[in-house]
Amino acid sequence: MDLEAIESIKRLKHRYFRTLDLKQWDEFADCLAEDVRARYGTMAMGEPLHFDSRAGVVDWMREQLSGGTITVHVAQHPEVDVDGDRASASWAFEDTVIVPDFKVVIRGAGYYSDEYRRDADGSWRIAATKYERIYEAITSLDDTPSFRLLANRWDSSLAHHGG
Repeated sequence: MDLEAIESIKRLKHRYFRTLDLKQWDEFADCLAEDVRARYGTMAMGEPLHFDSRAGVVDWMREQLSGGTITVHVAQHPEVDVDGDRASASWAFEDTVIVPDFKVVIRGAGYYSDEYRRDADGSWRIAATKYERIYEAITSLDDTPSFRLLANRWDSSLAHHGG
């Protein structure tokens, strides 16, 4: 068992979510192989999203998650199998998306199924990723008049506290 590779892959998946949530697009891009196959399925967007390149994934994420949109992803229960410079993994995940401009909160959970590749520079990258939802739910903030955002990193009118 290649424990060093498994740990590197765990760190990679966590970095993928951290940089996505913090909108650190260059670092997010580096988590993905140039020729990544990404299959994201979400009911909120109306249809599955399919990409076959790093640029396609990053450009779409940058465009869709701009402004005050808040995302938080939590990945857990990794099951990683390594075979030389290739690996595969399953991850349970939960996500929350708050879109103030549309006054909605979307929550969901599911399982990612990923393939990884150790590239020529020695770094592991996500070569393919997809997920299957267990559930996805949307709540209109118009239905919850008591909901208030007290902090939003991307809205300068709201206070936010650094760590």
